[in-house]
Amino acid sequence: MIIIPKDIEPKEMYKILIGSVLPRPIAWVSTISKEGISNLAPFSFFTVASTVPPVLCFAPQYNKTEMKNGKEIPVPKDTLANVRETKEFVVNMVSHSVAEKMNQTSTPYPHNVSEFEAAKLTAKPALHVKPPLVAESLINMECKLYDILEIGKGMLGGCLVLGEIVCIHFSADVYEDTHIDLEVLDSIGRLSGNLYSTIRDRFELVRPTIEAIQTSTQV
Repeated sequence: MIIIPKDIEPKEMYKILIGSVLPRPIAWVSTISKEGISNLAPFSFFTVASTVPPVLCFAPQYNKTEMKNGKEIPVPKDTLANVRETKEFVVNMVSHSVAEKMNQTSTPYPHNVSEFEAAKLTAKPALHVKPPLVAESLINMECKLYDILEIGKGMLGGCLVLGEIVCIHFSADVYEDTHIDLEVLDSIGRLSGNLYSTIRDRFELVRPTIEAIQTSTQV
């Protein structure tokens, strides 16, 4: 079967993407509005963009539009609106122990409601940015906005938000001697529908070298 994206509905394309690109890590992004209201929301369109400089990226999508001057325009989620205004955000990593609270923060609360308060999470002051850290998260990465690339301007279009990491916080047990303890971190990933995954089932593949491949073919 072959599918041409332009020939199908956007919602069908969305289902294909989230059912194919998985498991996806989750960026639990905290921001703050210009009025000082803290916001917290999860995004599974998320990954590392660069090591030098250290840059993370996540992609909030437009899921609401409104009519303005006779034109339909996208309404940004609070996270995107806040990043555009303040140029700062924090990516908090999601462990299995906080999965339910993370899920609660995906609720479309009104703009004047802080997800920290709604989900009974602890807002911990950051060192270099105004948005708070999620104290219950085992790794927090403070970011300054690097760039925003708007990819689509309609429903299910979105923006790629890139942030340069300026500070990383680790809980006492998760990091030692440049090593992150995967068992302690116990990250979860997003699948399709309401499904998530853990990292408990793992296997190892050693990346091959040209020398190793040449040696194996000569045997």
